[in-house]
Amino acid sequence: MDTAVQTGSRENTLDRKRVIAGVGDLVIITGLVLLGNVEHGGNPIAEPLASLTTAVPFVIGWLAVAALAGVYTRPGGIDDTRLTAVAWIAAANVGLMIRGSPLFEGGTTWPFPIVITGTVLVALLGWRLGYALFISRTR
Repeated sequence: MDTAVQTGSRENTLDRKRVIAGVGDLVIITGLVLLGNVEHGGNPIAEPLASLTTAVPFVIGWLAVAALAGVYTRPGGIDDTRLTAVAWIAAANVGLMIRGSPLFEGGTTWPFPIVITGTVLVALLGWRLGYALFISRTR
């Protein structure tokens, strides 16, 4: 009896490394958005709902684009940085569109799109490269 074998480079199971990468990504994105909120006079302790609505569009954008791009279904490693970079640029645009919609308070006035895209991109890539290096050394 013959059996089918899948030989693609994607894996559909979640393992510990992917979960850690996903949690780290969300912490970076949320943390930097909230840091920007604090820098502009927001107070996450006094106004938790306002702070949450600042971060939610970018988290939604990231989760949607990361799922569509398969960011967490690939084996991992240094090659994932390119996919992460492209996915974040797309996710930032989705987040900016959501934030600019009537559903959320706030806006996307210039130069906010460049700042949020660039800052989070540098932080995400730094985190992902560091994590990939750590994983490769612990194998």
